[in-house]
Amino acid sequence: MLELFQYSFAIRGLVAGLIIGFIAPLIGIFLVLRRYSLIADTLAHVSLAGIAIGFLLKINPILTAIASTVLSSVVIERMRTSKKVYGESALAIFLSGSLALAVVLISLAHGFNTGLLNYLFGSIVTVKQTDLLIIGSLGALVVVVLALFYKELVYITFDEESAQVSGIPTRLINTLLIVLAALTVSLSIPIVGVLLISALMVIPVVTALQFRRSFIKTIFIAELVSLFSVVTGIFASFYLNLSTGGTIVLISLLVFAVSLGLRKR
Repeated sequence: MLELFQYSFAIRGLVAGLIIGFIAPLIGIFLVLRRYSLIADTLAHVSLAGIAIGFLLKINPILTAIASTVLSSVVIERMRTSKKVYGESALAIFLSGSLALAVVLISLAHGFNTGLLNYLFGSIVTVKQTDLLIIGSLGALVVVVLALFYKELVYITFDEESAQVSGIPTRLINTLLIVLAALTVSLSIPIVGVLLISALMVIPVVTALQFRRSFIKTIFIAELVSLFSVVTGIFASFYLNLSTGGTIVLISLLVFAVSLGLRKR
């Protein structure tokens, strides 16, 4: 079992996975409780267009993914609050539009290559030293911002109208949340992959909600499920030669199924 630690790329992947596994449920719980889970999937498709731009321009794909998702998240929130477009309609527009853009850019780059496939489905081989620095620094930023605005985020999540009346800048907090979601999605791509990142943000939270505990305890359970899924998935994918992202998501689904069984009992 310790053979994994003999390879530097595997250690980088494990450290990146731990960071991602920690921050994903912190953002996911606010998205799930606000019935805004689809935003993670939408931003994942936007990040695919950003990755395609990175490959086309020979720039670090994580940086272009971060830029594209953050910009798109701000525009989506602006469209939603303007009331000119329904929230789910704005998500559908960006999801289909970004996917179409990614397909066009990939065709300009003469199709798929191994690197792009790794970003689609996740791989510990994808994580480089510079990627780990980016994931670590921005992951810390996400945690710090969440800690600073924790009370406001909880208040808006459960009663946005009351929070607005009490003087909380709800538009700013909502924009902040969706930007943090965009950063989390972009940082998670190397490990979980574009097509599966929304699952890591949603499934551990939904699993924790089955136990019907307090908000803090629900976050704690979601963290345990997420970190267990990531660590077990990375070990399993390394020794069984499986897709990292797919293995992580399947393990989290298995834990979710167990939680449903425990709830029925």
